[in-house]
Amino acid sequence: MTYETSENSAIAGGSGPAAPSRRSRWNKVPEVTVFFWVIKVLCTTVGETAADLLNEKAGLGLTGVSLLMSGLLAVVLVVQFRTSAYRAGVYWLAVALISVVGTLISDNLTDNMGVPLETSTTVFAIALAVVFGVWYWRERTLSIHHIDTTSRESFYWLAVLFTFALGTAAGDLVSERMDLGYWLSAVLFALAIAAVAVPRFALGLNAVWSFWIAYILTRPLGASIGDYLSQPSVDGGLGLGTVVTSVLFVAVILGLVVYLSVTREDVAEPVQGARQTA
Repeated sequence: MTYETSENSAIAGGSGPAAPSRRSRWNKVPEVTVFFWVIKVLCTTVGETAADLLNEKAGLGLTGVSLLMSGLLAVVLVVQFRTSAYRAGVYWLAVALISVVGTLISDNLTDNMGVPLETSTTVFAIALAVVFGVWYWRERTLSIHHIDTTSRESFYWLAVLFTFALGTAAGDLVSERMDLGYWLSAVLFALAIAAVAVPRFALGLNAVWSFWIAYILTRPLGASIGDYLSQPSVDGGLGLGTVVTSVLFVAVILGLVVYLSVTREDVAEPVQGARQTA
């Protein structure tokens, strides 16, 4: 990663000039390190188990829980947008909540509205493609190294929401059609991520698209792990339950986020007066 003093320097994911920064030059998302992927998978697991737990215990019904969690997400996103730079606690809380909301959106379509998984998967894929298309058309980049304006941050979080919804629907579709069980499903999605990672590092596959494909695939991977741990043994799980699984993973997430908040290992600090490029 480099820093350019020119406002018109080329940026990752696009060949045109960078759009002028309208708010700050600080990137609002973390650097993609091993910590990023570990916490991302943990958040997707919590998204799956917490959605199931809330639906079972809250007594609000699937729709009521969806409205409640959407409201909480909106509050956290307001805080996230008002920060001037990446803050690990706020950012990962938003990811965890958006994981829950993305799961609930897909579950509402399937369970409450009877929408086939094939249809919801297709719709979410199209919606995500539209977000990427408009994002690139406006900003000339899809790189997460340039989430440094309100516009780009808006596109980023909208894309993240649809990746979770798409990952949920596609993961459920694959699990139902192939009937592999939770553990084998997790292995399948892990191999799919490896199939993206290997050409990325060995053959130089485009970094931006490699990131977003892997980001989508971590959703069904985390969900399969969560289901394997939480579901009863008669259904192919370990029987830990949604409460134990959710608490365990939230504790690990909190520990990692505190560590990153202290060490700032996932923060890229820009040079004063420079525009960041990848």
